[in-house]
Amino acid sequence: MSALAKTVKKPLLAKQAVAAVVDDNKQYLTFMLGGEMFSLSILAIKEIIWYANLTDVPMMPACIRGVINLRGAVVPVMDLSARFGKPPTPVTKSTCIVIIELAAEGEGEHQHMGVVVDSVQAVLEIPASEIEPAPSFGAKIRPDFIEGIAKVNGKFVILLNVDNVMSTEEISQMGQVASLADVSVVQT
Repeated sequence: MSALAKTVKKPLLAKQAVAAVVDDNKQYLTFMLGGEMFSLSILAIKEIIWYANLTDVPMMPACIRGVINLRGAVVPVMDLSARFGKPPTPVTKSTCIVIIELAAEGEGEHQHMGVVVDSVQAVLEIPASEIEPAPSFGAKIRPDFIEGIAKVNGKFVILLNVDNVMSTEEISQMGQVASLADVSVVQT
């Protein structure tokens, strides 16, 4: 009887070890932006579409390119390059909009936001052991935007923190500042 119990426990431990390895690896969508490779966790990505049919919205922050109609829903589109304080992303034939699903304020509710990228590269599985913490200096973007940095095929990939980069609170504050600046220019 005890021999049977021991053989039952070993496969369970093996399954737990495999599950731990699987949990240790995360999948990321890699994309190019201004000649650098960035990535987002695929858990946040809803879909990828070609860049087209953006409607400009007045008095929005500079990083918001406009809105799109995605199957009847209005989805704001952010230019990640502008969000990082760089020149806007030029539109080419490989420019894409990555639709990201963000948690909204209500429980279980989601909000969609698009981000403009130069081109989508691939989905990579990156082990947690290959991810270094965000550097405290030398990065060209805010450290709170970076979840970590991984080395893939001899190149660095910046793993973005979706919640901080897509912070709707911070973007709405930027919009309020932009609208106040527009009003003060008109009054002078």
